Amino acid sequence: MSSALPPPSGVARRRTRMADAEMAARMLATARARVNATGLTVSLEHLSFEEIIHDAGVTRSAVYRRWPHKDLFVADLLRELASGTAPSAESNAGMDDLLAEVVRPLRRRLGTEEGRLHLVTELLRVGTAHDVAVMHGSREWRTYLALHATFDGLADGALRDDVGAALAASEAGFVARVAAVHRLVAGMVGYRLRPELHASFELLAQLAGGLIRGLVLMGLPAPAVVQATVRARPLGAAASADWTAAGLGVVALAQLFLEPDPDVEWTPARVRALGTALDDLVQGGWRTAAAG
Repeated sequence: MSSALPPPSGVARRRTRMADAEMAARMLATARARVNATGLTVSLEHLSFEEIIHDAGVTRSAVYRRWPHKDLFVADLLRELASGTAPSAESNAGMDDLLAEVVRPLRRRLGTEEGRLHLVTELLRVGTAHDVAVMHGSREWRTYLALHATFDGLADGALRDDVGAALAASEAGFVARVAAVHRLVAGMVGYRLRPELHASFELLAQLAGGLIRGLVLMGLPAPAVVQATVRARPLGAAASADWTAAGLGVVALAQLFLEPDPDVEWTPARVRALGTALDDLVQGGWRTAAAG
């Protein structure tokens, strides 16, 4: 009678697959952190496979069973990077305090058209400056932008298709979240899309995002591009303020796309409702819209 044990099945097999999945997740997370720290090239030859294995705390045998060659791991890493959502999460940091700074001094002026216009311009000025600063200083954003810039260098095939699809899906999700915030704020302050444009908040988000990212890329070798400000009073704002180039571009897009909604009647109840909505926004309610 043979004493050999039968091959694992059922629960044992599931545990093996789970262990493999956990190993892969740790390897990819470790490699992603290294990419964000050192930068991205299409080949990723600067990444040490052995160092990633060590830092991930996994066994070499398990890694090489899944990825017999480094190129196979790099391909999965590119797919992982392309589908990442870290930039959008990071860009939310600090928004509550910034919104409070904008809303607090304007709280008593919401009943006037001038006060609401000034609120809109200040939200655009401060919010855009925040987004530009985050993107310019974020290694995760630089990785994300580098993926777009280097995508054309990938050879045709399954990897290129997968990375392209992941980037497109990630970008669509990001645009949808930004558009949701624009739609929320515009509705709160009584603005609508200009009907003659037949446009959408998604298109506004795409154009604003493209403008900001272009300036951020220009600002990598020349920080003054994103840091410099000019004293301006766009859209008939109540007072002059320091505007970044990105802020002026975004406010110009807002003027092109949006107008006061003639169907909105600013009754005392509507003004109070706006104040309550702004309070909710300051307390983090904007995250609901940003989450889609």
